Amino acid sequence: MNDAPIGIFDSGVGGLTVARAIQDQLPNESVLYVGDTAHSPYGPKPIADVRRFSLEVLDDLIAQGVKMIVIACNTASSAMLRDARERYSVPVIEVIQPAVRTAVTTTRNHKIGVIGTEGTVNSRAYQDAFAAAPDLEIVTQACPRFVEFVEAGVTTGEEVMAVAHEYLQPLKEAGVDTLVLGCTHYPFLKGVISYVMGPNVTLVSSDTETANDVYRTLVSRGIERSAATPPEHVYEATGDSREDFLDLAHRLIGREISTVNLVQTGAIDLASLQAALREGES
Repeated sequence: MNDAPIGIFDSGVGGLTVARAIQDQLPNESVLYVGDTAHSPYGPKPIADVRRFSLEVLDDLIAQGVKMIVIACNTASSAMLRDARERYSVPVIEVIQPAVRTAVTTTRNHKIGVIGTEGTVNSRAYQDAFAAAPDLEIVTQACPRFVEFVEAGVTTGEEVMAVAHEYLQPLKEAGVDTLVLGCTHYPFLKGVISYVMGPNVTLVSSDTETANDVYRTLVSRGIERSAATPPEHVYEATGDSREDFLDLAHRLIGREISTVNLVQTGAIDLASLQAALREGES
């Protein structure tokens, strides 16, 4: 079990930021990443659909023998985190609490902004997570087009800047000094968001803090990988084009991903996927 991969799940490519942070902090661990590109984006979808899509992917990750699940999607975390923790015997790590902890210790004026998808904002998952610190003022803003830009590989330009000004103006007016990027797609737009918010606002993303949680959980449970062989990193997508996923991944995080397996959730040929896992890139 110790040498099994860490399963990482996102609605698309946004979770690659979390996967990269985990690989940076835990270079000896194998990773199995699934992007549900067939159903992306999750943000505007009904919560029942997000829950169903997410659990189908997680069921398949469990079937492939992962030792841990990382839900690298804020919308999915807000829709079915409790279900996942009750459903599976392996540890389940999510991205909301790590970002909240960092924001609480970062803010100076007790005004924190949270940007996310419509699904995440409407779920009030972040407001609930901040409830233990009642002295804070939390200002939320849905930024649905940000995911569309990232999934299209567009991270700069006049249109992105104009939309960022529109979305972020209420947060500037509220005087927040800390801004939580409540979607794992948003770090790809960090340059634009930082420019609009100004140098006095600290941006908090969940990738590094989530990787810290993964490390602590592996150590506390004694399930770190011990094999001397190189780890395997396997990437899967549920959509119908591996070339599109590869092209976008290369534009966003470089060329560290060389192979993407196409899968169908709920109807996976387990034997072929286990073979793909053994043959994954190192």
